[in-house]
Amino acid sequence: MNGLLPDPIWPVVVLAAIQLVDGIISYKPVAFVAECFDDVHFPRRWWWIMTPIKFAAALGLIAGLWIPYLGAVTCGALIAYFVVAISMHLRARDFGRNLFVNATGMLVICVATMLWSFVL
Repeated sequence: MNGLLPDPIWPVVVLAAIQLVDGIISYKPVAFVAECFDDVHFPRRWWWIMTPIKFAAALGLIAGLWIPYLGAVTCGALIAYFVVAISMHLRARDFGRNLFVNATGMLVICVATMLWSFVL
């Protein structure tokens, strides 16, 4: 790592904002989020957990601007989350937009944030 705190910080802030919005639209899932959950056979009884996970990620990223290593750990957790999401899409044979745009796109953003703000 290049240091204890992210540099530059703006990719971390952008990723936190994305997670915040994702948490909001997952609270009472908007149509495309609900469809995504259904497509990967994510049990409805567990849908509620997505909002706290997304909010915790946003909070961890923002707090990581001041708390050494927290942003990197949170970013790493998001990378793991999206690897699992991609595997769920593959397992469900859901090869559409949700896999290639949403899950893979977010994995790329998380990896880029980790590399740019915490590694390089």
